[in-house]
Amino acid sequence: MYVPGHFRTEDRAKITAVIHANSFATLTTQGQGGLTTSHLPFLYDETAGPNGTLYAHLARANGQWREFASANAPEALVVFQGEHGYISPRWYASFPATPHVPTWNYEAVHAYGVPRILEDPKRVVDVLARTIRRYEPADSGYMIESHSTAFLEKMTQAIVAFEIPVSRLEAKFKLSQNRTKEDLTSAIHALEQLGDPASLRLAAAMRRVQTG
Repeated sequence: MYVPGHFRTEDRAKITAVIHANSFATLTTQGQGGLTTSHLPFLYDETAGPNGTLYAHLARANGQWREFASANAPEALVVFQGEHGYISPRWYASFPATPHVPTWNYEAVHAYGVPRILEDPKRVVDVLARTIRRYEPADSGYMIESHSTAFLEKMTQAIVAFEIPVSRLEAKFKLSQNRTKEDLTSAIHALEQLGDPASLRLAAAMRRVQTG
């Protein structure tokens, strides 16, 4: 990923926050047939290893898992897309006295690592249980224990759970940090005036950059 210096962050807390807030990500792997991408919900344990570990599962019918079934599987890429949106040059305080062009602000985190299939049925069930706890409302009452052992055995045979110990993380937060304080503030205000949820979230991300 192309990351100019003023858009790069090494702040692990900020990177982790983007991963947790945007955990439905894309997994891209390299196989004999070329590149394959799947869209999956990921769990991230930032304490498991130097760069944390990702956990997810695929349908067994999705042949992508075969691309990392061997001991010498190549590195995979997981992309987490954070807040993003169009920025009009009209929104900068210095416009039109200073010419600007339209751009797109965004947050993106790339996580690299070699996937490893989880063979132990207990670990597979654990990934499913943790995924349910992560996404199911706290008061829903639904949990992995809602199902019989026979049903769980059948379901776990239909999926492939895996982990990715993250070897490196790249983060790009392109949020108008390269603009003057006045231009950044006016662009934030314009997004807030739009009022839609995506614009408000992007404005909040830009305010976090503004305040450090």
